[in-house]
Amino acid sequence: MTNQPYDGYDGYDPYGQQQQAWPGQGYQQGQQGYPGYEDPHAAQQYTQQWQGQTWETQTHQPVSAPAAADTAYLPPQGYAAPAPAPAPAEAVEASGGAAEYGPATVGGNTRVTDAQRARAEGRSPIIEPGMRPAALTALLGLLLAGAAAVGTYALLVPLVVLQAVTAAGWFRLNGMWPARQGIALGFAGALAADAALLASGRSPAAILGTLGVWVLLALVLQLRSHADPDERMYGLMATVAAAALAIVAGGYLAADADAVTVGAVAVAVAVLARALPLPTAASVVVALLAAAGGGVAAGSLTGLGPSGALLGAGAAACALIGHRVASYDYPSRFVHFTAGVALPLSAAAPVVYVLGRALA
Repeated sequence: MTNQPYDGYDGYDPYGQQQQAWPGQGYQQGQQGYPGYEDPHAAQQYTQQWQGQTWETQTHQPVSAPAAADTAYLPPQGYAAPAPAPAPAEAVEASGGAAEYGPATVGGNTRVTDAQRARAEGRSPIIEPGMRPAALTALLGLLLAGAAAVGTYALLVPLVVLQAVTAAGWFRLNGMWPARQGIALGFAGALAADAALLASGRSPAAILGTLGVWVLLALVLQLRSHADPDERMYGLMATVAAAALAIVAGGYLAADADAVTVGAVAVAVAVLARALPLPTAASVVVALLAAAGGGVAAGSLTGLGPSGALLGAGAAACALIGHRVASYDYPSRFVHFTAGVALPLSAAAPVVYVLGRALA
């Protein structure tokens, strides 16, 4: 047997296909790829050439553009592709109106808040504070009434608490938390108004002057902010409103002591009556009547007499407006125990001052 060098090809053809050179290709490769062979037929035996149908042209049809688009993405077997996240209204309908959240967002469901659920279902986004915040309002009102009977500086203690809770509750009611600068600015304005009232002999002009200065101060601070224009405007409005409510609550300090006692008692009775489980219209009527009765009872102990009914009804009407504002847009428990407690008393302060001066 003659030993010949192994050239990588043993003559085995598993597919039964002939090895032929393409026209002109073997000669070029013989000259370029194998420089030692001048004969193109000699170079051909060292070069494998495949001619005939390949796997793609023999087994499968050519893939067209529409078919490629249809099979551009196929999810793995055994795994369901996540569905697109539905809109809040669709999520509400799919959940059947349940009170809790739906499954996690990994499954394609959107978490819907109580306010979004109520709007999608056509319900009113109002939740009233309830009996416990009403009890705290009544307690604070009775403290104001008793402190007013004692003296001006005794009234200052529960009044400062009322002003602080008002400033904090208004910012949280507007969804701005934490807002330490705005709360501190509103509370500082209330303290400045109280000091101006004491220095001026409880003149109401001190409240108006302090309010004007604090509006200008809030405007200057917001102009120095680097936030977006919309956010700055929103912060300006919230700061001015919080400072105004806290400063206006100082009207209890400027009002007559008997008027403060009657008005605070009327607000306490009205808020407790409003928290009773009654329809809204009936609850409002009952609260106003109860406040008028409480005003008469407190007026009989002071110098107002039967005219305390008018003062009590007026203070209760403003208190119910503040109570309604604190109930808007599904507030949190913190809002109920701050704005829900303080806003009824703060909103009633101007009426207590005006009617107290008129009926005195």
